[in-house]
Amino acid sequence: MSLSEDVRRFPYWYHRIELPDGVVTPGWAPIDPAAYRVPKDLTGKRVLDVGAWDGYWTFEALKRGAREAVAIDDFSDQLGTLKKNDRQAWATFDFCRDALGYDDARCNRREMSVYDVTEARMGRFDVVFFFGTLYHLRHPLLALDRLAAVTDELLCVETAILDDNSVYRGGLGNGYSGSEVVMEFYPGNEYGSNDTNWWVPNLNCLMRMVFAAGFPHATGWKLMEAPKQVPDCRGFAQGRRQSVSPADSKSH
Repeated sequence: MSLSEDVRRFPYWYHRIELPDGVVTPGWAPIDPAAYRVPKDLTGKRVLDVGAWDGYWTFEALKRGAREAVAIDDFSDQLGTLKKNDRQAWATFDFCRDALGYDDARCNRREMSVYDVTEARMGRFDVVFFFGTLYHLRHPLLALDRLAAVTDELLCVETAILDDNSVYRGGLGNGYSGSEVVMEFYPGNEYGSNDTNWWVPNLNCLMRMVFAAGFPHATGWKLMEAPKQVPDCRGFAQGRRQSVSPADSKSH
């Protein structure tokens, strides 16, 4: 059986991952990898990927030179539409890891909650990826605190944001894009018909949350300035222990 035929054995792919022989998994995320502004050079870094799913960013860290990448996930997100068997735990991750030739020592994965991340259990990390996860958490600031406690250099966050979309203000085109520091709470499936979506901040709030978690140098930006659909209402924040020079900032 060919690699492309093997890919089709899995009922659902979230990530679009480039595998050998020109094979690409049929996922849709990330929408725009460059928008994440992950450093191009991660040589020698130890990286944690939270909410790894199929493993796009885990493998990307290794492609960029990381000495080790650790992936964690608790498989709780079904996107509001997937059947239970559509997410087959680590099956897609393991499949891609094998195809890309990474071993368990350099590319480790663990089923665990972000709330359970501690230095005693995981060690320390130079860089932490926290993508597509914050809005699925009942306690987002606690999660940021847990991650900050094991991050030595850089925390990268991506999440849904309220700047151009608010469930309670009329939907798309009606958000909080000014000076407000706002986060909305969804006790049911109000956001995206997904009952695992709990909180969404605006960008101003997101940056301040990262700052409050212990990163004195926090920046943020939107995926796009004028999103035309709710899935594009996304934002990013990065928290650094130290400021970066203009030369360094161009390396993303």
